[in-house]
Amino acid sequence: MTALATRDVTDADVRAALSGVLDPELDEPITDLGFVRSVEVDGGDVTVHLRLPTSFCSPNFAYLMASDSKDALTGLAGVGRVVVELDDHHDSDLINRGLAADAGYRGTFGHEAEKDLEELRATFRRKAHTAAMERCLTALLRADSTLAEDGLGSVRLRDLPAGRERDALLSRRSALGLPDAPDAPVLVDHEGRPPVAGDTAMFLRRARSTRISIDGNAHFCRGLLRTRYEGSGADQAPRPDGAEPADHHLLLPLTPVTRGTAVADATPKESYP
Repeated sequence: MTALATRDVTDADVRAALSGVLDPELDEPITDLGFVRSVEVDGGDVTVHLRLPTSFCSPNFAYLMASDSKDALTGLAGVGRVVVELDDHHDSDLINRGLAADAGYRGTFGHEAEKDLEELRATFRRKAHTAAMERCLTALLRADSTLAEDGLGSVRLRDLPAGRERDALLSRRSALGLPDAPDAPVLVDHEGRPPVAGDTAMFLRRARSTRISIDGNAHFCRGLLRTRYEGSGADQAPRPDGAEPADHHLLLPLTPVTRGTAVADATPKESYP
């Protein structure tokens, strides 16, 4: 019996593997954010270059994304040597040396690594769950005018419509070890605890503030990347909420005024969803 030939690794395979790597703070795939600068495949050897919105992005986050990228590619069938390098960061040389030597976070940063990264990773997993939960419940409120905030405690996973938001919530619950049975309540904290009686509306509002913070940071970082690297917007996937239409900067209108001339109110009028 002849052995089955192994399929060559492709650029698409590499990018698919990298799509499972999330920015820990923004809770979006690095492929969607445009953080993958280049992919080179030579037989089974893979070289990937990453880029970030600024040169001073947190070294913790930068190392996490680079290390997770290398782990994702090393586990890909048919891959041989894997090189992941971070470009244009103030700690690029340090991080790249550590990745090449498989030194780990502590081995890479030495005395600067006060704690292991798992605690940081756990913090952002909790925030990601909170944001995903809020998105699902807010979507329900918008779809059903008879549903009130104080009634959200009765919503179960089976009540959520199928789709991206529900899938994201189930994934975040799985990462925290929360139940995914159809009758499991949706409105719970990272330990599976529902809000105390009378606190449902405030519980949701705190969750909404977390989600708005994550979404705002993601929007800001996407814009910084487009500003830093010309053409990088083409590598960014559209956001589910449609908040990233294109490379665009909102500029305030300026009206020349001569001394003694009254100035009309030029405050921009904006509406928010």
